[in-house]
Amino acid sequence: MEIQKRKNKILIANRGEIAVRIIRAAQLLGLQTVAVYAEPDQDALHVAMADEAVKVGPASLAESYLNQDAILAAAEITGCTAIPPGYGLLSENADFAQLVEEKGFIFIGPTAKTIRMMGNKSAARQEMAKIGVPIVAGSHQSFTEAPRGLKQAEEIGYPVMLKAVGGGGGKGMRVVERAESFTGEFQLAQQEVMAVANDKRMYLEKFVDRPRHIEIQVLGDGNGHGLVIGDRDCTIQHRHQKMIEEAPSVYLDESTRQEMFSLALKATERLNYRGAGTFEFLYQGPGRYYFMEMNTRIQVEHAVTEERAGIDLIGTQLALAFGTSIQALEHHEQPVVAIEARVLAKSAGKITGLHLPAGLGIRIETAIYQGYRVPLKSIGQMTLSVFHSKTCYWKLELKFGISKKK
Repeated sequence: MEIQKRKNKILIANRGEIAVRIIRAAQLLGLQTVAVYAEPDQDALHVAMADEAVKVGPASLAESYLNQDAILAAAEITGCTAIPPGYGLLSENADFAQLVEEKGFIFIGPTAKTIRMMGNKSAARQEMAKIGVPIVAGSHQSFTEAPRGLKQAEEIGYPVMLKAVGGGGGKGMRVVERAESFTGEFQLAQQEVMAVANDKRMYLEKFVDRPRHIEIQVLGDGNGHGLVIGDRDCTIQHRHQKMIEEAPSVYLDESTRQEMFSLALKATERLNYRGAGTFEFLYQGPGRYYFMEMNTRIQVEHAVTEERAGIDLIGTQLALAFGTSIQALEHHEQPVVAIEARVLAKSAGKITGLHLPAGLGIRIETAIYQGYRVPLKSIGQMTLSVFHSKTCYWKLELKFGISKKK
């Protein structure tokens, strides 16, 4: 997985911990890096770590990290050859992926066609059903008006899960218990997703009570070859944001695990998938699981899979984009259980104190540091990953404080 040193330069169309993570992987591969940043993020860690940095706009996401023209201009003036989008922001924007390649850059991720297909969660469900993947009962078509959705909900039967076609990270999701509350929940969900994605389409799934949330990590080379890296359990969440992840899932029986792996590999190869991706399932017990969605990008939870599988997913995705064959990849599962915990700063302000644990088996993924000021329109996010073997248990203590004073 070796790339000729300093031959290529990448522009990271993102911020925060994923931008830091990509920079570290790129450095190991000998790639030069360019960071983009909004004005309030000029002191951000990813800006300091990159070889070059370009300001792309003010605090507003629409005028900075979502400003496709500004990002592509930054890539052009700095002489970049490729753009990894990380997760969130433009990572699952098919129009951006298409524009990147039309302008002559490498988009480090799936093709625009794949993003479009799997990003339309209703269409993705139908595609998975074609190859025999079990799916939850739900909408056959998306809708943009409440009355049409209300009619579909009555056909499916309450409770239902209302979801945004273009959603992600829990945006645009609501559990609707009865018809009387449908319109109100629909409006709230649609408003929420419209704040981050210009897509009003919604769809429905039958609500599955208390399932395990299982993710299957895959890699593809875009030429019909795929690789399943492993599974992780992401059931513990707060407002649809994953907080605790574990690899492998201790709840998943081995027979069902292998069946899910086989289907994920089949889907990866059928899609001619390129890069890193994740198939998400709801699991209720042996042989009882349902496809939920596919994320056509790397995810926050990738670190817990890396610790278990013994593979650098970010570095591998970069190497695949620059021509490494997927047949040349190797990964060796470690005899450990990897656990990842996420801590989110929900208010702006200066980080006045930060204590991070350290020691064998402990891994930190973060973009914050003591003295860093969390911008008003940003979420200061820290991810901590730790793994332990059967004979070793780590007790961790994490402390930090945020002051709102200027």
